Amino acid sequence: MIFKFSKFVIGVTLSLILFFSVSSVCWAESKLGFVRVNEVIRKADIYKKAEDKLKKEFASRDGELKKMGAKLKKLVSKFEKEQAVMSSSDKQKMQREIKNFERDLQRKQREANEDLNQRKSEELAGVVEKARAVIKQIAEEEKFDLILENSVYASPKINITSKVIKALNAKR
Repeated sequence: MIFKFSKFVIGVTLSLILFFSVSSVCWAESKLGFVRVNEVIRKADIYKKAEDKLKKEFASRDGELKKMGAKLKKLVSKFEKEQAVMSSSDKQKMQREIKNFERDLQRKQREANEDLNQRKSEELAGVVEKARAVIKQIAEEEKFDLILENSVYASPKINITSKVIKALNAKR
């Protein structure tokens, strides 16, 4: 019985050794790559162009909101200076005017922020799509078996982030 068991243990051990030897050979032949997507996005020219495009697109709204903020400050300042000599009804009227203006300004700021965030998401999605196309192109050209995005750790030997950035910036 012990003889049969030891044959079994030896057989299993040899099988495991063979398995790990073959699998390590398979992994050794595989070509792996790693990309830091956030770095690609941050350093890509197309992302910088998208940011500039959004600044231009929202410049007029931003200017309008700044003007409204300045007008609100003037109204509040005027009220603070003149409230001592104002009648009760004039005070209430001006306070109501300030409150309504403040509410309108907050609503417009919230709408502008929502619109800006939506447009940022759209532009970012376009950049990510283009970056992934470049990653796929590099993978096919250089015969990578697997390219990972974002990791806790990856060896600098397999990091192709700078290569992706260069290829993405070279595309027009």
